[in-house]
Amino acid sequence: MCLAMPAEVVEIDPSGADAVVSLGGVRKAISLALVDGVAVGDFVLIHVGYALNTVSREEAEKTLQLFAEAGLTGAP
Repeated sequence: MCLAMPAEVVEIDPSGADAVVSLGGVRKAISLALVDGVAVGDFVLIHVGYALNTVSREEAEKTLQLFAEAGLTGAP
């Protein structure tokens, strides 16, 4: 099963090609090659190290809550 997870962008490198996202306190480097106009504080859907698109904070929080309820994250 492949899932895209929402995560908050916390850093963007000066070239704009890569970013660091935070998901539950875990930070991960990702590529922004597939999306335009991403800013620090935005939420993106990530899959295999790539941001696929941006999502609203509300949509990201709702999705993460559903993942938690399904037991797909360590969050209660």
